[in-house]
Amino acid sequence: MASQVRTLPSDYAVVLDELKERVRSARLTAQRRVNTELISLYWSIGSTILMRQADEQWGAHVVARLAEDLRAEFPSIKGFSRSNLFYMRAFAHAWPERDQIVQQSAGLLPWGHIMVLLDKLENQDDRDWYAEEAAEHGWSRNVLTNHIVNRTRERIGSSPSNFAGQLAESDSDLAGQLAKDPYVFDFLDLAGKVAERDLEQALMNRIVDTLRELGTGFAFVGRQVHFDVDGDDFFVDLLFFHTEQLRYVVVELKTGKFEPGFAGQLGFYIALVDDTMRRDYHRPTVGILICGSRNDRTVRYALGRTASPMAVSTYAYDALPAAERHVLPDAEQIAAALDWTDGQLS
Repeated sequence: MASQVRTLPSDYAVVLDELKERVRSARLTAQRRVNTELISLYWSIGSTILMRQADEQWGAHVVARLAEDLRAEFPSIKGFSRSNLFYMRAFAHAWPERDQIVQQSAGLLPWGHIMVLLDKLENQDDRDWYAEEAAEHGWSRNVLTNHIVNRTRERIGSSPSNFAGQLAESDSDLAGQLAKDPYVFDFLDLAGKVAERDLEQALMNRIVDTLRELGTGFAFVGRQVHFDVDGDDFFVDLLFFHTEQLRYVVVELKTGKFEPGFAGQLGFYIALVDDTMRRDYHRPTVGILICGSRNDRTVRYALGRTASPMAVSTYAYDALPAAERHVLPDAEQIAAALDWTDGQLS
């Protein structure tokens, strides 16, 4: 008798995909809970050390002894080194209320991220801002470190623009988050004056680094994007789409000093993209002119007469001190120095 071939129900594949997604979601939830408990534990240890130092004059030798005793009692648990206990103390000092950890983004970050925030930032507002960005965008420790060293918070929204006058208030605020000043292109290994086409080519050769410098949400659409206007040919230097704000971003590169005519050219390109590529559900297209230098007063006059929303930024190859760029330890070095593995209890 021939064996019967058993067929699966028609909806089996759909149900399987659904269950797989549930498993992935449950695993992620479990990991977050473990991390939350760990962060809470470290905060409580740090808070205890702080209180004892205030009331009982616990010195560094007492903390060192505490580290030894905790490691002796819990030999399988990493993270009880003397250095890490001092990080816990600094953690509790920076966020003195337990509710702050639960309610704010710092409580969602792995311990390694919090160590970077404590090491590299003195201002608490800055720590909270970078913690929120890291939690929202899923930054790794290295990416978080790069944003801090590159002073991302200081540079975002600092470009002169006409967004407030050309966009709705809520949209103007969003558009303002797209532009930085200056853009730091130190990853290009360029020096001195270069031709605009060479700068453009260098940015394309390092497109991943370029997108990282532009910011979260930028997706590359094209270079020298061609538009045919009744037989007249025009080419946009760089065209991006912002996946979070759902808008096209036209980027024009000028290696020299800003000139008023640049604003008219960029406005023309913005109008082209808006008319031919933008969909009804997209936000208005904006432009970013990146030039070698600018006179801010000239920029204000030029943008005041321009109907298209745009910002004017500058760029630099090497805007950061060499010591800051090269002395930073990577994630592995931090982990090794603090006797820490994967940011979790083992």
